[in-house]
Amino acid sequence: MARKYLKKATLTAQSGASDVHDIVQTILDDINEGGDEKAREYAKKFDNYDGNIILTDEEIAAACNLVPQKLKEDIQFAHDNVRRFAEAQKTTVSDIKYEIVPGMIAGQKAIPVEAAGCYVPGGRYSHIASAIMTVTTAKVAGCNHITATSPPRPGVGVAPAIVYAAHICGADTIMALGGVQGIAAMTYGLFGLPKANILVGPGNQFVAEAKRILFGRVGIDMIAGPTDSLILADKTADPHIVATDLVSQAEHGYNSPVWLITDDSTLAKDVMARVPALIDDLPELNRENAFAAWRDYAEVILCADRQEMAAVSDEYAPEHLTVQAEDLDWWLDRLSCYGSLFLGEETTVSYGDKASGTNHVLPTSGAAGYTGGLSVHKYMKIVTWQRTTRDGSKRIAEATARISRLEGMEGHARAADVRLEKYFPDETFDLTGNE
Repeated sequence: MARKYLKKATLTAQSGASDVHDIVQTILDDINEGGDEKAREYAKKFDNYDGNIILTDEEIAAACNLVPQKLKEDIQFAHDNVRRFAEAQKTTVSDIKYEIVPGMIAGQKAIPVEAAGCYVPGGRYSHIASAIMTVTTAKVAGCNHITATSPPRPGVGVAPAIVYAAHICGADTIMALGGVQGIAAMTYGLFGLPKANILVGPGNQFVAEAKRILFGRVGIDMIAGPTDSLILADKTADPHIVATDLVSQAEHGYNSPVWLITDDSTLAKDVMARVPALIDDLPELNRENAFAAWRDYAEVILCADRQEMAAVSDEYAPEHLTVQAEDLDWWLDRLSCYGSLFLGEETTVSYGDKASGTNHVLPTSGAAGYTGGLSVHKYMKIVTWQRTTRDGSKRIAEATARISRLEGMEGHARAADVRLEKYFPDETFDLTGNE
């Protein structure tokens, strides 16, 4: 049986997307030309905010004091989990050196970037977890300066819980600046900041476009689209949990796709029947997002067996992938395209989004087919070095000279020739590459 769509999306993540490139480019150009004052103008225009851009120690302390103790403990718990996982990731990359041929030593060094810029969304929702995910990993990587920026709210500034999270996770500077102006300030080194070497963190379409335009001038984690989530479920899955998990991810936004792939039609129909009531039970804003996402972007796909289910899942390459099925080890070995994988009903994407330790800044829109999510490695440059003795360079110089001449790069060849002439003056070498 070929895949069968019990529910087919009427829209895609690209549907109705406005062309924001020109708007973003204009803002970036304005701020690049006008500096701090132009960034302040945009903060006033878009966020109705004219307070301090760089939060003072006193403002940070005051914001932290507004956070309830229980929430502080939860943020600290999540931070510790993310930190421990990032520390474990860091151990997988180390400095090495290796003798390629006798006398020729080559090596690798892992060097953290100097300055990281972490964008923390603060629009519809206060993304406390994004501050934890981005700042903590930069700190563990060893970045010397970490800026966290988040949109301020009129009369309030940056949400106190975001300030607290960024502060305890290791941000050196916390900035009240949202949108394109926040991205620009970190890139251009405004307000006395060091210029960021890398920009990370989720954001709306304007933030994503700013990162796209600036990529090359700075590094970025990825170009993110609407968040997406896919569940693979068989007959053993609990339909209420499956439906709840789908709705929980649909609330991200009106254009956040959620997908269910199963080989059991009874389960599929049961889940589809449960979703509307679960959406209706959400608070108003969440309900509006989830309703639109389910109506326009969700899909339910019936497959013949688990092999076809896995193949379809890899084709979709979801940001979040949940398996609620038998034989979890089989799925772990078989699946290859996802941002983060959640095995079994005992865990859920919400855990990864908030507190379990794996990072929630992940590839969207099929990008998991070629890249993973944010990790400590994103902040690190893997560079190489080499050193050789004179004897060790002999064979390499000969090969370099001949290959270079066959390529037509005489200057490269002569850089090898001159060493052979100096180190081995009594020897004759065929450096033409001709038989």
